[in-house]
Amino acid sequence: MSSNGFDPETVRARYRAERDKRLVPGRADIRDLTRDEHFAGYRADPFTPVAERDPVTDEVDVVIVGGGIAGVLAGAQLRKAGVERIRIVDQAGGIGGTWYWNRYPGVMCDVESYIYLPMLEELDYVPRDRYASGEEIRLHLEALAERFDLATDALFHTGVTEASWDDEGARWRVQTDRGDELRARYYVLAVGILNLMKLPTIAGMERFAGHSFHSARWDYGYTGGRPGEPLTGLGDEVVGVIGTGATSIQCVPALADAARHLYVFQRTPSAIGVRGNRPTDPGFAATLRPGWQQDRMDNFQAVMLGRAVDADLVDDGWTQHYAAVQNPPRHEGMSIGDYLRGAEEIDFGIMEEHRSRVAELVADPTIAEILKPQYRYTCKRPCFHDEYLAAFNRPNVTLVDCPAGIEQVTERGPVIDGREYEVDCLVYATGFEAELTPLFRRAGHDVVGRDGTLAERWADGASSLYGMMVRGFPNLFAMPAPGQQAVVTVNYTQLAVFGAEVVGRLVGLLEAKGVRRCEVGAEAEEAWTQKVVDSFVDASHHLSACTPSRINMEGHPENANPRNGNYGRGFGDYFAYRQLIEGWLDRGDLDGLELQ
Repeated sequence: MSSNGFDPETVRARYRAERDKRLVPGRADIRDLTRDEHFAGYRADPFTPVAERDPVTDEVDVVIVGGGIAGVLAGAQLRKAGVERIRIVDQAGGIGGTWYWNRYPGVMCDVESYIYLPMLEELDYVPRDRYASGEEIRLHLEALAERFDLATDALFHTGVTEASWDDEGARWRVQTDRGDELRARYYVLAVGILNLMKLPTIAGMERFAGHSFHSARWDYGYTGGRPGEPLTGLGDEVVGVIGTGATSIQCVPALADAARHLYVFQRTPSAIGVRGNRPTDPGFAATLRPGWQQDRMDNFQAVMLGRAVDADLVDDGWTQHYAAVQNPPRHEGMSIGDYLRGAEEIDFGIMEEHRSRVAELVADPTIAEILKPQYRYTCKRPCFHDEYLAAFNRPNVTLVDCPAGIEQVTERGPVIDGREYEVDCLVYATGFEAELTPLFRRAGHDVVGRDGTLAERWADGASSLYGMMVRGFPNLFAMPAPGQQAVVTVNYTQLAVFGAEVVGRLVGLLEAKGVRRCEVGAEAEEAWTQKVVDSFVDASHHLSACTPSRINMEGHPENANPRNGNYGRGFGDYFAYRQLIEGWLDRGDLDGLELQ
């Protein structure tokens, strides 16, 4: 046993026992909200009324699917490249993407606002707090869309039903659920990485007679209040929250303040580190120099990849804990066994910090034990919050431990271990389908190329050039994302910024060359895919010991497909990826593309 009390066999046995409680049949089953008659209404927009309009028939330069961070940034860079006719199409009622839909109380980003809000220098804006609220992020994206005139021609409350390539006309034909017929020279999929609302399949849940909704469509008409304000309608209500991930930990404190009683149904506790949010120092802006945001993003990304930096500019839970676990030290002459043990001991020490924090903040030792995460740090998405754990000290808050899930829901409420919990309202804080959800599913419509659909083309795994272009789908660009042969960044905005720059520069080059049709060559796509496959590291042995979560495919990490990996080991090498593509664009010959 080491000095910090780490005994590998004891710790592994404890983690394994907790994992096994949660490895139950059907734990990953979810409802298809596009077809489920009872719950399809959960997807309706509670924030913006749907405006009646006539179908649009139009010929444009670019159609962008998605009005979130990726779509707005792609539109901004296309504007800079001189593209005039751009139409964003989005099912939401306005700009914002995930920040349009997620307006639950307490919502904010847990990546530092100075690197998460894009194009701060462009708008000469400094966020109000270290971690921005969802409302501030949404309004910032709206301001960007206004700066680049992206909302004027946008089609909101509109879903694409099919996009098909017309080879003879060299156009994408885009059809929507509102009868629109758009033709575009270029088609950009900016559909986000957490865009498909996830609702579990629980026996009897359609019988519940009370009020219910998903957290990504927060019903302020029922709860009272609005973002950033108290929930004034719950004083006589008993509320149940299902889920204890990133959403729940943010909305629980507000619900605890407002409800007569709150039940929190927990399958697996999250590791909840210190957020340490605070207002931006008034003198912060005076310290900034041109290029400061890119430098700060690069500094954060370097720390996350284990690279040496002069100073950790962000210095938060991500850089202190997550980066340490992802990049354990390896010394010359160290055996693989010693390296793995050292990594495990670092992980244990960090998780002990999290468990100690629970014990310090939660007064009841029994409740504290249930809230302590018993798994390795990277087994489940880490969270950061300063009020969530203390909420369980309130007499009107009850934690319900249900590692195997909820048995059923009756007309009155959830049933766990035969006990019925009667509630007036159920909030499903159950998040979204995982980041590794295939692009064709996240797109939500058939993308039809020269020889079939994207779903058919990727049936056996992704195949692309740079994770952004696919053979058989000319003039189509997909914003880079997990699971599609690009790289992964904890700060998603940094990857979206770069992807948008690539799309803008590439379209600018194609226009300058007078290119009518651009398609990935077979050899280039095969070579890129092989690079991704060659760098794949099978982590199923480590991940199979994890508590089931979206990180390990709900307990089945062996299902990972090497073709859906990244450029470089693990999360991929962001800096090498950026340098490679920037060099390709700088040369301007667009080697690997077939140009007509």
